[in-house]
Formats: sequence, C-alpha cells, structure tokens
Amino acid sequence: MMPPHPVPETIETDRVIVRTAMPGDGPIFNRAVLSSLPELSPWLGWVRTPPSMEDSEASCRRAYEKFLALEDMMAFIFSKEDGELIGGSGLHYMDWTLRCFEVGYWGRTGYVGKGLITEGVRALADFALDGLKANRVFLTTDNANMRSWRLAERAGFELEGILRNERLDLDGKPRDTRVYARVPNR
Repeated sequence: MMPPHPVPETIETDRVIVRTAMPGDGPIFNRAVLSSLPELSPWLGWVRTPPSMEDSEASCRRAYEKFLALEDMMAFIFSKEDGELIGGSGLHYMDWTLRCFEVGYWGRTGYVGKGLITEGVRALADFALDGLKANRVFLTTDNANMRSWRLAERAGFELEGILRNERLDLDGKPRDTRVYARVPNR
C-alpha cells in the first residue's frame, strides 16, 4: 500500500532543514562523519571503518534510489543558521501495510547538545504520524548510549521496554536495547 501522498524531500522546522540524502551529497556527508568519528564509532558500526569519499557518495546514491522507491528515507539535518550538515536521521524499514517506520539518528560533533537533532527527529516522527498516517514510529538504542535515549525522550518517544541481551554490541558482547515508540493519539 502506497502512502496517501508522496514523502517530501524536505521538511523544515524553525531551526533545521531535514532533507533526503541525494546524489552529490557524498562530500558533505563524509566531512560530517569524519569530523565526528570519536563520538559516533562506539555506537554506529557503519563508521567503525572510516568511510572514504567514494563510500559516502555511493551511500547517498543508494539512499536516494531507496527514497524514490519508498523503501527508506536516509535524511540529513542541516542548520538553518549556517547551512552546515549537522547530523542525520531518517525513516527506515518502511512498512506501508502496517504503517510502521523506524527512526535512526546521529549528530555531528560541535552541534550536539543544542536541541537541533532532537528538533529534526521530532519533525520526522511528526510527519510520519500526521502526514503518512503511521500507526507506529519506533527506535532502538543501546542502553549504555544515554545521549541517544535521552534525545528519544526529548523528541516525544516513550520507553516501551529494555530488552536484555537482545543483540551484540560492536565489540561482540551482549547488550541491552531500549525500545522507544510514538503512536498516534487515540
């Protein structure tokens, strides 16, 4: 089942622009990730080996293909103040039958702690619930990643539970996973 209307390429809030990743975004994506490796690498497997410029561009091209096919929306968050790429988010594992979407996010060093990523994540979740008539928008985060789960709470997600030893962390050890969700007001 397709959405009632197309997913926009851009969502704007007071302070940020959330835009789908597009061909040609590789250089800005690469710079943002490489400048943030110490903060991102403990939590995100895709940055454990720093991506090359070519890897980043290929990722953006694949992401845009999936966006056009309504399979995934890898999004970048830009600061309206200075135009910089300050992080990423997206709607992933788009289940159009159940109308269920997973949100992910990361923040660029130097922009974390200002509420900008929270604003972008909240905007995406609001759009999914209101614009796409989602029944559920959820996210998972390592229980040890306090910054991540506090952002989820600030963005209006409610803790549904903590799954003990639910998956392996990046070092291959069992980890506890926090599950958060937002559902429509009924």
